Amino acid sequence: MERLQKLIAQSGICSRRKAEELILAGKVKVNGKVVSTLGTKADFSDSITVNGKTISRDEKVYYVLNKPKGCVTTVKDDKDRQTVMDYVPANVRVFPVGRLDYDTSGVLLLTNDGAFANKMMHPRYHLPKTYEVNLQGMLTEEDVKKLRRGFTYDGEKFAPAKVFIKNKDVPRDRMQLDLTIYEGKNHQVKKMMEALGYEVRKLHRSRFGFVNVMGMKPGECRRLKPFDVRKLVAMTENEPE
Repeated sequence: MERLQKLIAQSGICSRRKAEELILAGKVKVNGKVVSTLGTKADFSDSITVNGKTISRDEKVYYVLNKPKGCVTTVKDDKDRQTVMDYVPANVRVFPVGRLDYDTSGVLLLTNDGAFANKMMHPRYHLPKTYEVNLQGMLTEEDVKKLRRGFTYDGEKFAPAKVFIKNKDVPRDRMQLDLTIYEGKNHQVKKMMEALGYEVRKLHRSRFGFVNVMGMKPGECRRLKPFDVRKLVAMTENEPE
């Protein structure tokens, strides 16, 4: 017997966190009865439905997508915009691990493994995520020091990040840099730059942990090898609970 939200995540329809929301919203039934209490246990021999659809255990699969700009990181979009699912093989049922903004490109993991997704997204694991940042304005030495040691702005705390300056275009007052963060807050890179008084012109996530999309065209999707998955999970094993 497993917790209901874990079974739902294992079925591949959503993450465990989303499953908890669905349970609390009364969208889940076990053997025909609505279950709205977290912690309820069941197994796949029970009839479990989510929003009226019966779930079952799927083979666990893991993909990386070179997300193009101009699509949303969601399974479905109520505004009928293009989503990242349009780039995944049609016979594959997965969900995105975390989010990338509509105008941000780069590494995006997708899976039907809720436990894996939770480890990749949970802030306590501090997995490094590297972004190529095209910035309007030129970071000062003090700005770089602030990014490297971490800072607080308007009540929001940003953890220390790694900064590597790649190029400076002085005539146009622009610069390019690699920024590696260890958190997963919404719009984090843009917020950090805005807090320092700069505008992000272009943003590309070049690496998630050790996974990159070098050689992959925008919109191209590939399946991760079992070794890659084990290596990603291993990166979380020595982190504090």
